[in-house]
Amino acid sequence: MSSPTIDDFQALSIAGKSVALSQFKGHVMLIVNTASQCGFTPQFGGLETLHKTYAAKGLVVLGFPCNQFGGQDPGSDDTIAEFCQVNYGVSFAMMGKVDVNGPDAHPLYKWLCAEAPGLLGSKAIKWNFTKFLVGKDGQVIRRYAPTDKPADLAKDVEAALAA
Repeated sequence: MSSPTIDDFQALSIAGKSVALSQFKGHVMLIVNTASQCGFTPQFGGLETLHKTYAAKGLVVLGFPCNQFGGQDPGSDDTIAEFCQVNYGVSFAMMGKVDVNGPDAHPLYKWLCAEAPGLLGSKAIKWNFTKFLVGKDGQVIRRYAPTDKPADLAKDVEAALAA
């Protein structure tokens, strides 16, 4: 049996519709656990810039709201969607709220964390705005810390798109 790729996963959109990630086959993906009330929340602007700059070249940005870190995304999916649109003009895909750690972690996040452990081999997500870059082949290229600004990922995104 072949090892899993991003194509093997599904998630709910922020509107509650099932999304097969296989629909993005052949694209580069940037997957981010987000929060509306976090010190890193302004990164929505940088993520939107990456989306607008590279979407036509094959980048898909997916934001997954998560309320597991300091209760910083307590709202409903509708409230989160409105916040992202009104405050940051987010036009990239926002998904339904998920857990990224623990027994109820979304299967996608269990896989991402196993494929690209964090500092000192830690599998857990440490905070909001941890980012995963996934290549056209559906495999994780790299994990980025919450402190890594979206603009700092541009060279890696360009390399992945060129691969």
